[in-house]
Amino acid sequence: MAFKPLHDRVLVRRVQSDEKTKGGLIIPDSAKEKPAEGEVISTGEGARKDSGELIAPSVKAGDRILFGKWSGTEVTIDGEELLIMKESDILGVIA
Repeated sequence: MAFKPLHDRVLVRRVQSDEKTKGGLIIPDSAKEKPAEGEVISTGEGARKDSGELIAPSVKAGDRILFGKWSGTEVTIDGEELLIMKESDILGVIA
């Protein structure tokens, strides 16, 4: 199924966190926090000003981003867990 976010929404895939600590301890799934880092899959066309002028999104597909812990709405598309969030929920792009 193809999915295209609307307006200023962004579709994000979470980046998997490490299975071990730096000291070599294995972290069980129940103790892991959901990562706040992800990869942009697709973006909407952007927000609109009151005048109707389009504001292009600052991120693009393939960008690695950081977002807030409680940002976005979890959805399952083609059996894959993804997030849909507003562009304003993105804290920054990882260079």
